[in-house]
Amino acid sequence: MNSLKTKRRIRLSLSYVLIILLCVCAVYPALWILMGSFRPGKSLYSKTLLPEHFTLEHYRELFNSKSILFGQWYLNTLKIATFSMIIGVLLILLTSYALSRFRFKGRKNAMSILLILGMFPGFMSMIAIYLLLKEMHLMDTHLALIIVYAAGAPLTGTFIAKGFLDTIPRSLDEAAKIDGASNWTIFTRIILPLSRPLITYVALTQFVGPWVDYIFARLVLRTKENWTLAVGLYDMVSTNQNSNFPAFAAGSILIAVPITILFMFLQRLLVDGLTSGASKG
Repeated sequence: MNSLKTKRRIRLSLSYVLIILLCVCAVYPALWILMGSFRPGKSLYSKTLLPEHFTLEHYRELFNSKSILFGQWYLNTLKIATFSMIIGVLLILLTSYALSRFRFKGRKNAMSILLILGMFPGFMSMIAIYLLLKEMHLMDTHLALIIVYAAGAPLTGTFIAKGFLDTIPRSLDEAAKIDGASNWTIFTRIILPLSRPLITYVALTQFVGPWVDYIFARLVLRTKENWTLAVGLYDMVSTNQNSNFPAFAAGSILIAVPITILFMFLQRLLVDGLTSGASKG
């Protein structure tokens, strides 16, 4: 018995040590960026984690510098992410509702196509999308990003949403149809209110993607006034003339704040959205 208890204690101790190491690996880089944003000068390197003197000059520089259009980039990114999220969530819900509730010819083929296309990384289609946007005269516009982000949403979220909708009893639909409700009424009055955790999860994932995307935004957006935050911040440190790393760190902190707040306040709904399919009958 003593040897068994000793083994359990050793195993538990090793588990705690591993968790602490993982927490340090996750928190330390973020803490370094946070402290770097308050460090005077232009260099992010320092011998100590805490700066000798704290300053807010880099945060003021983001909004006062004529060469850094941080406020404009912030509004551009917020607009693109918000509209992409709204349209993308609507497309995901409609697609998953159709696949979950209706039986029609080509349903299995449609699901297979969505599954296969979702396995390929998005940047593989960048050349084709670039040519299409150029022919449609949508280059260097926010509308181009919104269309592409929203159109790609069903590839990533349809199966998760369908799995959740499958857990909602069909008897609710049948009872509503007996009372004369249409499919649209069932979708808006019954399915959507019961899918709040799912909608929260899908909305956050569809918002975060455009919020932090750099590759496609850099391909489409050409003028500095139309840039998003990711493109603008990268330009701040991509050349020898622009190497203000503390200002870059300050911008990174301001980018992370909205996402962190959303995850903190919506954490319960996020967990429910991810686990409801496994716990409901």
